[in-house]
Amino acid sequence: MLSAIAAFGAYILRGLEYFGETSELHLRTLVHLSRGNIELKPTIAQMASVGVSSLPIVAVTMLFSGMVFSYHVADQAMLLGAGGFVGWAVAETMARELGPALTAIVVAARAGSAMAAELGTMKVTEQIDALRTMATDPVQYLVVPRYIAGLATVPMLVLVADVIGVSGGYVMANATIGMTADGYFGSIPGNLEIWTVAAGVIKGIFFGIIIAIIGCHQGLYTEKASEEVGRATTRAVVYCIMLIYAANLALTVVLFP
Repeated sequence: MLSAIAAFGAYILRGLEYFGETSELHLRTLVHLSRGNIELKPTIAQMASVGVSSLPIVAVTMLFSGMVFSYHVADQAMLLGAGGFVGWAVAETMARELGPALTAIVVAARAGSAMAAELGTMKVTEQIDALRTMATDPVQYLVVPRYIAGLATVPMLVLVADVIGVSGGYVMANATIGMTADGYFGSIPGNLEIWTVAAGVIKGIFFGIIIAIIGCHQGLYTEKASEEVGRATTRAVVYCIMLIYAANLALTVVLFP
């Protein structure tokens, strides 16, 4: 009994320690941003890595997700005599939930893991210590560019994901029930609110921050052993996905009261 209580207490303390470490890292990053301490070339490189390089897998994921969702929606809508609302239903779901959440998960799996692996390798090979020796703050040089990249590119990827998901839904609706483009896309403008799309983009901003902070934290706090880099990379993806789902719930309640 006592051992179980001790293990539970240690788990709680580790959670509080992790929260403190990530909060401190986020605060230090915001301080550098407020002072304009931004490295331009690394930032552009990270935006290309996080945004442009993630675009193909985001596109494929959302294309098939839109097609699958449209397949089910179109089938049920025709049974209920509401075939004219298939396009709106797909667009509404993509903008509210599927677009932001699936995009963030894909970016976390691809870019978040890369951040943890890159910084973890630098930590193990003592490159981060070398930066401190040269009076260079690792947070400014390594974290800030990745933070800006996540903050800026994930919302843009969300918009692209929405468009691709809706387009994939049309392809499936046309193939299964023969819905025309006018019938599918015509129901979207009058029913889909601008705020719904904007709220999805706002979610993307917060998701981008989560991916950058968690990925960089796992890399910077990697223990100096080669096998720890792989473990840090795994933890980065798992923690990102968990926090993305939790943040998605909180943001949904706030943005859609």
